[in-house]
Amino acid sequence: MRRLRELQDDLTTWRDLADRAAMLAELAAEAQSGEDDPLAAELGAEAATLATDLAAAEAALLLSGEYDGHDAILSIHAGAGGTESQDWAAMLERLYLRWADRHRLAVEVVDRMPGEEAGIKSVTFTLAGRNAYGLLRSERGVHRLVRISPFDSSARRHTSFALVEVSPVIEDDVSIEIREDDLKVDVFRASGAGGQHVNKTSSAVRMTHLPSGVVVSCQNERSQAQNRETALKLLRARLLEIRLEEREVEQARLKGQHVEAGWGNQIRSYVLQPYQMVKDHRTSHEVGNTQAVLDGEIDSFIDAYLRQQIGETAG
Repeated sequence: MRRLRELQDDLTTWRDLADRAAMLAELAAEAQSGEDDPLAAELGAEAATLATDLAAAEAALLLSGEYDGHDAILSIHAGAGGTESQDWAAMLERLYLRWADRHRLAVEVVDRMPGEEAGIKSVTFTLAGRNAYGLLRSERGVHRLVRISPFDSSARRHTSFALVEVSPVIEDDVSIEIREDDLKVDVFRASGAGGQHVNKTSSAVRMTHLPSGVVVSCQNERSQAQNRETALKLLRARLLEIRLEEREVEQARLKGQHVEAGWGNQIRSYVLQPYQMVKDHRTSHEVGNTQAVLDGEIDSFIDAYLRQQIGETAG
């Protein structure tokens, strides 16, 4: 039934695009028959909107991965550099929350660790909605910021790094086996907003998968049992993402591509000083309007990545 609803939505979207295009063509033909038609500017704006909507619909066709239709779990971790990187991590959090709002995705923060002076050390939230993982998997990797530091009294230029992790939500996957003996579970008192139980009961859960060393935590729910269940979901998703990453690395090796998975190998650079530019190093896609990107307008980067992946698969 879910798949049927998705296909019906697709059909409605494409029929609407076709109807709008036909209407614009008719109006454009009429507008050209007169001189200085006031409708010309309005038609031009509507045509631009139609082109944007068409590009979004085409991008959805590029999502053919096994888990692309699933919800997503996104984590942001500040890199080395203290307050500077923690502030950059908070900027990225704002970026993705604004992007999610544009795409009408439901967001739930499951774990957040504030910075000591500003920003955040890390945050993890789920994004629920169609193709959430398929769209966001392009964001996985190290993001680099270059700017004049607002925390430097000498107004020097600083470079900051933050790591973005994206995993698909899987309720139950038999291929991801998690044994109870492989888990180390710690409980602690939650911090931040959450009502009268915060800092009074040890409801927050930190879960360590001993074979892989993966650590997840959750302190958003009111009870320890709920936090444990959510942490287990996060762990399952992270283990699946590691498996998918290993598969991508192996495929790239077989194709003869040079692969490095180091911390310093950023996927995208956001340069605010001495010039303004956001560049994706995988696709070479660039955008000069850095403020728009920081406000969540990253669809062009996602589209460029998806098209590149389709091209590499076809090749």
